[in-house]
Amino acid sequence: MIETFVRAAHRRPAWKKIKAIVPKPAWVAYFIYAPDGVLSSAHRFTLARLKDTGFPLLVVCACPDAQRLPADLPGYCDALLWKDLIGHDFSAYTLALRQICKYSPGANVIVQNDSVFGPFTDLRTISEHSRWDLTGFTASSQMTNHIQSYAFCLKHVDRVKMAHLSPIFFPVFALSDPQAVVYLQEIRMARVAARSMKVGALWFSDVKQVLDSTLVRPMELLDTGFPYLKRSLVTKHKSYMERDRVLERLERFGHPLDV
Repeated sequence: MIETFVRAAHRRPAWKKIKAIVPKPAWVAYFIYAPDGVLSSAHRFTLARLKDTGFPLLVVCACPDAQRLPADLPGYCDALLWKDLIGHDFSAYTLALRQICKYSPGANVIVQNDSVFGPFTDLRTISEHSRWDLTGFTASSQMTNHIQSYAFCLKHVDRVKMAHLSPIFFPVFALSDPQAVVYLQEIRMARVAARSMKVGALWFSDVKQVLDSTLVRPMELLDTGFPYLKRSLVTKHKSYMERDRVLERLERFGHPLDV
């Protein structure tokens, strides 16, 4: 683990505050990767649905420089941070959580990235009724039991909690290599968190039965109230499901089909 960190770690990405965070009891933090400075139709759908939760929305947008942020993005969100393209989703999560910790201490936070379509169900209910401090939407036993990091809820974000989570949300460094992120951050997040807080997940995939339910059984998950569809079902993991089935479900939700 130390060797992987030494090989892959670099300084955290540059960032800039565009719209300031103010004290609120809860936030939704959404990471958008927009290397061309353009919002996709899927981004716009998600932004609108996240606003529908009634929670204030913090967006962290990665693009080449702050001057190339999508022009209409500030209108969607209550707070906005630009970050450089380097660093993976955990560098955006770290930035969002540490800023909330500083300017809205004690807030409950729903965190998600743009690797998923949705949400298609009410995240407020999930956030308000979770019995854990760290709640994953899905967990998997692949490699080891872990929360999948495309989306999660973290209660009462303050300096103490972020100090306990600093082995995952690095204060100074970041990782850009996807495998290093998986090994050093994603699969360790629940284990590190469990040392100081209650941790759980709403859906669990046992690899003895199914490798990853978000890819292998996505429609069954949706039917039980799961709020997302993985974008990779129409890109790198398209072999798991016919594209027409994914598009049909997206259409049912009123989601744009140019994905």
